Amino acid sequence: MASKTQLSVNVNKVATLRNSRGKNIPDVVKVSLDLIEMGAQGITVHPRPDERHIKKQDVFDLKEAIDVELNVEGYPSSDFLELVEKTRPAQVTLVPDPPHVLTSNAGWEWQGSEDILKHSLEKIKGLGLRSSLFVDPMSLPEGDLAKFKVAGCDRIELYTEAFSDSFATEEQDEVTKKYAEFAKVAHDLGFGINAGHDLNLKNLAHLKANIPMLDEVSIGHALVCDALYLGFEKTIQSYLDQLKDPV
Repeated sequence: MASKTQLSVNVNKVATLRNSRGKNIPDVVKVSLDLIEMGAQGITVHPRPDERHIKKQDVFDLKEAIDVELNVEGYPSSDFLELVEKTRPAQVTLVPDPPHVLTSNAGWEWQGSEDILKHSLEKIKGLGLRSSLFVDPMSLPEGDLAKFKVAGCDRIELYTEAFSDSFATEEQDEVTKKYAEFAKVAHDLGFGINAGHDLNLKNLAHLKANIPMLDEVSIGHALVCDALYLGFEKTIQSYLDQLKDPV
């Protein structure tokens, strides 16, 4: 049975491989189109200021080339918001990571971020785009979800590192319950629910089973690693299988 949960493939790792040789192999746009043909329902990119993987031009090229949802992640600097305005992706996911960090490793909190979030969410809404905020269910202060909603956020993306780290350990049930309860509160407030970070073929079905209202998962690193062994086509289908709704 098909799933309402969409699989968006993060192609940052494809860009990292390309950049390592300074030419256009592999071609990020070509790979993205092939992934879509194989079943991917969206493409995610996270351009960083140093362009160490996805470059600004990639965002323009992907927006022009693909006919599925383009999700652009990033810290809401003036340059990032300008890129969003010029490319108009379907979804803009704001993450609270400064330029020097290796990967997104924390979620937004309202305290200390209210001005930049209000400004950014207003900007995104004015462009007619869907907004999402990267949040950590394990640490978000009580009441912040409601503040995000009032500020105009459409979706939240569950930062799933703690969920993934607890999988198959004695903490699994406790952490999974925390994520499920958090997602229900967010859903009841009217948020769409996305998820991403360290999700893989071992833990994805468990997340889906406990958070059935998931709208979208964004997966890159693990999916590309699996594809080294299985090939992209089999890997995409394997991830889609994990997201199927129960019969």
